[in-house]
Amino acid sequence: MPIKVEIKYPIYTIIIDNPEVKNAVDGQTAKELVDAFRDFENDSEALVAVLWGANGTFCSGANLKAITNGRGNRIDAKGDGPMGPSRMMLSKPVIAAVSGYAVAGGLELALWCDMRVVEESAVFGVFSRRFGVPLIDGGTVRLPRLIGLSRAIDMILTGRPVTAEEALSWGLANRVVPHGRSREKAEKLAKKIAEFPRTCMRNDRLSSYQQFGMNLKDALANEFDLGLKTLASGEYLKGSNAFSQGKGKHGSFNR
Repeated sequence: MPIKVEIKYPIYTIIIDNPEVKNAVDGQTAKELVDAFRDFENDSEALVAVLWGANGTFCSGANLKAITNGRGNRIDAKGDGPMGPSRMMLSKPVIAAVSGYAVAGGLELALWCDMRVVEESAVFGVFSRRFGVPLIDGGTVRLPRLIGLSRAIDMILTGRPVTAEEALSWGLANRVVPHGRSREKAEKLAKKIAEFPRTCMRNDRLSSYQQFGMNLKDALANEFDLGLKTLASGEYLKGSNAFSQGKGKHGSFNR
């Protein structure tokens, strides 16, 4: 099976492991990715997921060879995306651990994740530009929103490789880590995020996504409504009590 799952609660690591095709995704692999992320979403003990490509490659995109023998990616305006989870809106964070190439559809999978922990030797790119394969898993939407239209258009029109250093300067990468350590560092970051009060974190995350397409007034109202739900959970009372006892002062994140 090209998709594997390793669980160490509260972290749920989903692994693309198909080295013969550099972790390219065909129709069956896309379905397995969707199933894995649905299992993560429905698992109350799993708080943060990590998406990692084994054997030194994150994902080289759609498996173009599979198209010629009937195992191509699902192409439908409704339901799941061609690469699998690209149309899903999860309630919990996902961190991409990027080694090697994250290109074409692999770039789109990385963009779908909330954050990207990237090895210093990693490469991003719209390599599908060479073959006339379109970005239909959110690439032309998420990339401009993430790094701005000018830089996104540069990547989209030229297809050129973008190094980890350049990706970090653009905001495409959130962290750059030594070669071979993306999974380790992403899981460490995931554990840190999982320690925070979850209702507040999830509602703030949701507001950040939902504000796209809203005018300022509606976006602020939506943020406020989600904030009221957070306050109703009572999490802030526990946090306020902890602060009054001396925890978290002077910017400390130590518990």
